[in-house]
Amino acid sequence: MICTFPVNKSRGNFAASNKTNINQRIPRQKTIRRSPKNKIMETTKTKWAIDPYHSEINFKVKHLVISTVTGKFEKFEGMLLSNGDDFSDAQVEFSADIDSINTGVGDRDGHLKSADFFDAANHPKLTFKSTSFKKTSGDEFMMSGDITIRGTSRPIELKVEFGGIMKDPYGNIKAGFELSGKLNRKDFNLHWNAITEAGGMVVADEVKLALNVELAKVQ
Repeated sequence: MICTFPVNKSRGNFAASNKTNINQRIPRQKTIRRSPKNKIMETTKTKWAIDPYHSEINFKVKHLVISTVTGKFEKFEGMLLSNGDDFSDAQVEFSADIDSINTGVGDRDGHLKSADFFDAANHPKLTFKSTSFKKTSGDEFMMSGDITIRGTSRPIELKVEFGGIMKDPYGNIKAGFELSGKLNRKDFNLHWNAITEAGGMVVADEVKLALNVELAKVQ
């Protein structure tokens, strides 16, 4: 008669009063094999940085209704994350130094930096962060995001035209874009204005944005 006792939980040990039951086996732990379909695929994002030497951040605003004043920010930085060379669903972040504003007239630049407009002393940067980057047709995209000026954030849409990808003479991979959009300066508490004798406004509320951006792929 074969008499067995419960298996000792320590690995590989069990006993019987007379002799070991050679048919008794300790259950082996099952190995769980994951199907390739269940594997979590990590997509490595490609990072691009703005090349400030080949990029321009310009704006235009009507003066006295009859003419246009053009200005730009001379100090800025930004980055874009993409899935390789496919910019669909790209993520964009950008900032510009208010103190670098340049319209070609020192007194006017000083006024724009003052509390009447950007208040650079208390709000030194303009920032933007995208919420979507969608292809509309061919090389054209629509980028939506939040722009923050003088501590106030508002949604904005920018039309984006992709110019292509090229390797420069130094081996750097570059991508070119042109962006355009508009905003109302009063949405960001830039309220200053003056009235002419004819009753017209000195500075228009609408500001047009025109950006020429060259990105360098970060190796």
